[in-house]
Amino acid sequence: MDRETLKKVMTGLIHLLTRTEYVGLENVPTQGGVILAINHLSQVDSPLLYATPTRNDISALVANKYRKFIFFRWILDTAKIIWLDRENADFGAMRAAVDYLRNGGALGVAPEGTRSKNGGLIQGKAGTVMLAERADVPIVPIGISGSALTFPSLAKLKRACITLRFGKPFRVEPLDRNDRENWQKRNTDELMCRIAALLPPSYWGIYAGHPRLLELLAESGGV
Repeated sequence: MDRETLKKVMTGLIHLLTRTEYVGLENVPTQGGVILAINHLSQVDSPLLYATPTRNDISALVANKYRKFIFFRWILDTAKIIWLDRENADFGAMRAAVDYLRNGGALGVAPEGTRSKNGGLIQGKAGTVMLAERADVPIVPIGISGSALTFPSLAKLKRACITLRFGKPFRVEPLDRNDRENWQKRNTDELMCRIAALLPPSYWGIYAGHPRLLELLAESGGV
């Protein structure tokens, strides 16, 4: 099975098994390198992102731990994702990601680095903003709500209601090599607050009350 066929199959399954809505797709550039940054709730987040209607070239950085799930591993290998060793500095994966972005690809990344256990946002890691700066590409923040209910709902013969809300693309500040630590924190907080602003309050987690989130909500009038 090739990527195009896989996308058609995945899209069909998503619509059959869930009630998934993609909101704000006009914010996704139709061509050129771009990072699609999501909050991470469920094993189905990557397939949901892969099925985004406006891009047919979406790959993703996915943790090696998902290799143990045979079905997901088959899907992700067919989708030509980039496997990432999150336990160690995986320079090979990062080089592959930079090359993919510089060649005009769309890359899905979960800045938190792992799934949230309670649905709320956890501390974002700096890898995503470093990748965006190195590849010189914009980031589209994406808030996913409802995906954690996919399997519990199916067990009850129901379809989970899932929303992927796409925010406006933005670029990180140029790297301040003399103050790298503060640069990483400032830009990571910016990214995570932009994701939070696309989610209901129950998903804000540790970013609830963050001054930058409050600014973004005031600018947009809330979700």
